[in-house]
Amino acid sequence: MPIEQEQRHAYFDRDLRIEAYNLSGIVQKFPNYFHEFYVIGFVEGGKRHLWCKGKEYDLGAGDLILFSPRDNHFCAPLGGEVLDYRALNIQPEVMRAAAQEITGTAFTPVFTRNVVFQSELAQSVGEVYGAILSQAPRLQKEEAFYFLLEQVLRDYAAPLDESATPGPDQTVQALCAYMEQHFSENVTLDELLSMTSFGKSYLIRTFTRQVGVSPYRYLQTVRLERAKRFLEQGVAPIDAASMAGFSDQSHFTNFFKEFIGLTPKQYQRIFTDAPPGADGQAPQ
Repeated sequence: MPIEQEQRHAYFDRDLRIEAYNLSGIVQKFPNYFHEFYVIGFVEGGKRHLWCKGKEYDLGAGDLILFSPRDNHFCAPLGGEVLDYRALNIQPEVMRAAAQEITGTAFTPVFTRNVVFQSELAQSVGEVYGAILSQAPRLQKEEAFYFLLEQVLRDYAAPLDESATPGPDQTVQALCAYMEQHFSENVTLDELLSMTSFGKSYLIRTFTRQVGVSPYRYLQTVRLERAKRFLEQGVAPIDAASMAGFSDQSHFTNFFKEFIGLTPKQYQRIFTDAPPGADGQAPQ
């Protein structure tokens, strides 16, 4: 039986202002992590075990995946099967604007479900992805995008202030804010402790329980998100690594691919002017 070749493709659509991802032939395990954006994706082939916000799911072809910003999650292959996955990454400001267009109300949506098994919406995600990849007319792309979002928001979203999931307490929020402000510095556990009345072990356990990732993983995630913004602005990967607080270029590249599925150079290429049908394909 021939081995499926691993492929990693990503595109940025300037009309919709969203990213479209396709990972195929992938056996990579993705560590515990969160995004600052929304993800609407589906499994096109293969099987995965997903952990998300303390719950576990066995995923297969046709299953829809919904992540709100900061939904921590990680996944691994089931039975050694390779993954074929497509997704749309939507920045919060784009989602808020679309939600207001669709509902007539300004609100920040939160997905009420992370997995919808055997969802008909998987096909709708594929249609938006296909329209982006084929450089379809803007009207066609917008119709497909808003048709998808209308169904997702109607069936699987609620306003942020109605979300049943409690956020971190004020102390943990302050720790998060500190790391977000000092992400490029060598933040130490003692610095974080000075902001609390906790012991070291209690701080780590409390933070991890409330946020879903450890303090160090949170800091690395913030650094990664900042690095992505630098890359999108055209900053060279070696400079983006330093500006975001990574110790060296090699560590940055390995960390980036482990969590994003692309190298920094591959990620940066999706924000060049080359359209997907020309040279917008991420190099292998």
